[in-house]
Amino acid sequence: MPITILIGAQWGDEGKGRVVDWLAGSADIVARYAGGDNAGHTVALNGKVYKLHLVPSGILHSRVVSIMGNGMVINPVNLAREMQSLRAIGVDITPERLVISSRAHIITPAHIALDSAKEAALGDDKIGTTLRGIGPAYLDKTGRAGIRTGDMLLDVEEFTERLVSAIESTNQVLSQQGRETLDPQAAAQSYLDAAAALRPYIKDTSVYLHQALRAGKSVVCEGAQGTLLDIDHGSYPFVTSSSPTAGGALTGLGVGPLFVEKVLGVAKAFSTRVGGGPMPTELEGEIAQRLRGSGANFWDEFGTTTGRPRRCGWLDVVMLRYAVSVNGFSEMMLTKLDILSGLDELKLAVAYEIDGQQYEYPPVTNELLQRAKPVYETLPGWRDDISGCREFAQLPLAARRYVDRVAALCDVPINSVSVGPERDQLVEKSAS
Repeated sequence: MPITILIGAQWGDEGKGRVVDWLAGSADIVARYAGGDNAGHTVALNGKVYKLHLVPSGILHSRVVSIMGNGMVINPVNLAREMQSLRAIGVDITPERLVISSRAHIITPAHIALDSAKEAALGDDKIGTTLRGIGPAYLDKTGRAGIRTGDMLLDVEEFTERLVSAIESTNQVLSQQGRETLDPQAAAQSYLDAAAALRPYIKDTSVYLHQALRAGKSVVCEGAQGTLLDIDHGSYPFVTSSSPTAGGALTGLGVGPLFVEKVLGVAKAFSTRVGGGPMPTELEGEIAQRLRGSGANFWDEFGTTTGRPRRCGWLDVVMLRYAVSVNGFSEMMLTKLDILSGLDELKLAVAYEIDGQQYEYPPVTNELLQRAKPVYETLPGWRDDISGCREFAQLPLAARRYVDRVAALCDVPINSVSVGPERDQLVEKSAS
């Protein structure tokens, strides 16, 4: 059973990209199943930093095939640009190494304009999207009005007509709102250029994956965002427009569950969130700044895609338990354990108190969640620099106890932790 599904267990930004890169070392295929260029996966390798938005993280391994699945929404212009940037720094990108689903939907300039207009109209109640057109593209998908990547294989005039028609319809909406309209012909030309570059990469990826799995190939499923931003299971409406959960991996790639061997949840050793929505363990002041960093280092808590500072707080075990129940994790991995070094004490939110009642799982409504007061358990911290540790036994006792306590509270084994941004800065518990 050769599928490993990788899931963000929090609000995204858990470090999934570097975990995918690690898993890709023993995989044949890395397949991304959701989201668009609102994602930002960062991988550090031999002192060089790779920032990926659309191309799966497996592309950094020369023997791995990277697949962009039907569950994604893709901006063709941005994808062509990202591919060219990767080539410029020595990454080999060919139709044999990168395969794009013919069923993925296209993000058009109209979607980007609508995204910006909607956020502006919401004012202080804005969701905090990345303004990349993700939501409007998924809305057109479910409304059966979208344009798919397979349409780029059509006759040029027919594809142009569909694109221009979508932009002209959006211009009517923008005009009614008093916003600047788009130039349909100029936008169409940039998409035609991108389509010409991408055509050789477009295939039926569901069939491709099915044949590969039947042949015994191993597949790592890479998602974007995290469980708590899931359109169904997140803190709605402060969510993304896709399903970054285990079920979403199957529908977003067109494969069945019988091939799944492992569901690996990835969580930071503390909590972060970007954009609006409740975050019960959010901190202000010195400790928040300490967790966030200054922004001078790519490892600091600033969005890869937007550059926005992330909200930071103590690890929310209540939310982690929920992520476990939604996804059925077979194990979890903690990232950024090294960031906690130097703190005298650490806190874990093991429950919420809301109106005098205690909750071990998050309440359904945001109104209740906004009133949640974390019930903290305090653990001793450690002063040692752990970035050089490669075996679990090398970690300070307090760090080991912290990891073990999180695993016990979530009732899921934690077999590996990251202690730095580089590919080799991982500690596997089995090696102790």
